[in-house]
Amino acid sequence: MAHFMDLRAFILRARVLKLYRQALRMTRRAPVHACDELRQTVRAEIEKNRRCDDKQKIKFLISEGLQRLKGLDEMLDMTGNS
Repeated sequence: MAHFMDLRAFILRARVLKLYRQALRMTRRAPVHACDELRQTVRAEIEKNRRCDDKQKIKFLISEGLQRLKGLDEMLDMTGNS
């Protein structure tokens, strides 16, 4: 039996995937010795909440993820990794 999502769930899923791709792209900017560990951390965070179906919690996690990504971006800029 196929599982169909409503439009809001579909949009949230797309936002999560976009955040995940952005995070993975950003790991490429990290120093070589930290790149793999950072990539594993990103994946672990996504996997940890994979089965979450509470839309409010998902929105919160996306918001938190974007803030953490912004902080990482600023840190990488300060260390000269562009």
